[in-house]
Amino acid sequence: MVDYDADAIGAVARQVAGELGVSGDEEIRIEVDETSPLARWTIGAWGEGDEPIVLQVDGGAFEDTRRPRQFDERRTADVVGRLLLRVLDRRTPAFAGAPAEDELTLAQGVAWDVYAVGRLVRMGHEGQRQRRLYQFRNRHGFSDATDEAFDQIWNASQLTWAELDAISAGAMARSVFEPDG
Repeated sequence: MVDYDADAIGAVARQVAGELGVSGDEEIRIEVDETSPLARWTIGAWGEGDEPIVLQVDGGAFEDTRRPRQFDERRTADVVGRLLLRVLDRRTPAFAGAPAEDELTLAQGVAWDVYAVGRLVRMGHEGQRQRRLYQFRNRHGFSDATDEAFDQIWNASQLTWAELDAISAGAMARSVFEPDG
């Protein structure tokens, strides 16, 4: 459905992996389901031991949203960067308590995306801050407390899973509508 070039995807992935400090010896496999126009993605394997890191994406994840069926290098760097940062986070003791990808709540997944994209932006990547803020508000509520939590996560350079989850949960708890009286 999309005019993909495996070499172009590989070049973007190698560049982003290098920027994130992933060893050049480590195998990263990207599996693209070109039959799906959706933009979903997940991590298939963390690359533990001799296993490769496996990133699984639907065809729309690497598509240029302004030019249908065309490859978007910037969007690919964003998706690959977010996924690789999750892999790197999961490899640290600080994220040992994080649920499996398919067990994350939508709010937890969005909070982790905000944390990853904030770090990518500080490395010089585009991040669509307003888009991320809107997604965060949709899962955590529309309030000043939510915006404060977003800023805290977006600007963080080193959080643990417990801290990230607590900020996310706290934002939701403070955004609940409580009628007066």
